[in-house]
Amino acid sequence: MIIPTAILQKYGAKLATFHKGDFIFMEGDEAYNFYQINKGVVKMSNFGDEGDFIQGFFAEGESFGEPALFGEFPYPANAIAVSDSEVWVLRHYHFKELLKDHFDVHYRLSQILSRRLQYKAFLLKTITCEEPEERILSVMDYFKHKMTLNSGKDKLQSKALPLTRQQIADLTGLRVETVIRKIKHLEEAGKLRIIKRKIYFNGHLTY
Repeated sequence: MIIPTAILQKYGAKLATFHKGDFIFMEGDEAYNFYQINKGVVKMSNFGDEGDFIQGFFAEGESFGEPALFGEFPYPANAIAVSDSEVWVLRHYHFKELLKDHFDVHYRLSQILSRRLQYKAFLLKTITCEEPEERILSVMDYFKHKMTLNSGKDKLQSKALPLTRQQIADLTGLRVETVIRKIKHLEEAGKLRIIKRKIYFNGHLTY
């Protein structure tokens, strides 16, 4: 968790409930709040002529939408609840006070934002240069890294990748039929496991 619940509450954060499919904010909205997930999953995405392009997924303990808050520009993407979710909402002026009073939180958030920039640069390079299987493995690498930070390496093998085939397609720019076919090839090559349609990590990835 980026900011402990007790600190969020001290500065006036409120717990808001969103149902699956609800918009937390929309592309073009002004950035007024800091958001941190207490429960559930949220995706950041853009709508285009060819469908939904997913920028990223955020789960329990993670925050989202901060670049627009820091940069004071409208949100460049939509934030949508993937499942029924509870989200801590903190007004921007109270959020700034919190950061001034807690350097450790400010530094931790800066680290997280830097890692997200690293991932976006890595994924952009992958999408424009690599073969379909490499694109899929790159996304898996990123989520393995996130899951390792949240759960530890010892628990990673027992956790399923929290993405559907369609979501992997949206993240990589591939057709879902291509993703289904390539994931089967990766399973046959021993690079991942599929149990009850869930994807599990198998061995070492590179991210």
